[in-house]
Amino acid sequence: MKTLIAGAVLLLTTAVATAGNQGKPRVALDTNMGRIVLELDSDMAVETVESFLKNVADGFYEGTIFHRVREGFMIQGGGFDQELRLKPTDKQLQNEADNGLSNVRGSIAMARKTDPHSASVQFFINTVDNGFLDHSSRDARGWGYTVFGRVVDGMEVVDAIERVPVERSKVSEAQPLEPVVIEKAFVLTPAVPAPETAEE
Repeated sequence: MKTLIAGAVLLLTTAVATAGNQGKPRVALDTNMGRIVLELDSDMAVETVESFLKNVADGFYEGTIFHRVREGFMIQGGGFDQELRLKPTDKQLQNEADNGLSNVRGSIAMARKTDPHSASVQFFINTVDNGFLDHSSRDARGWGYTVFGRVVDGMEVVDAIERVPVERSKVSEAQPLEPVVIEKAFVLTPAVPAPETAEE
């Protein structure tokens, strides 16, 4: 009887944990200042998360730097290597900023140019609530920036990066004096499908 109860508790615990992570893969960014763990919202930002995971799987982000660090705003990276060479990419993503997710502290969003649909590989992590970056309308001024996940561990690393000394450079008005490097990026937890419900 005790064995049956213990087994039932284990199954219930597993089901709850699985449901909590349903459709939300986690990715680790190992930087030279520590690890940042991201939980990606693949339900709300389908194309963006798919592209980000492919870049992670391809090793695209390894060796890239956080090239723009603005205290009281955000940290941006994913596009340049340590020699400040822009990594080539030809894919542009459809803007998904109208998904209801907000640029709050700890959220990760796609960087882009003036064109609302010009995001490709660069991303930023908000270090404060930046609601003015959210979607407000379907025009050039109101599209906003696509949020596609959040930091679930390592926010202290993000805060430490935010505070590093910076200088103006050819790629940014606020580039860290000492490179902040993404040494490795990899999936920690793949998306888990919902458990099947047994019918009586």
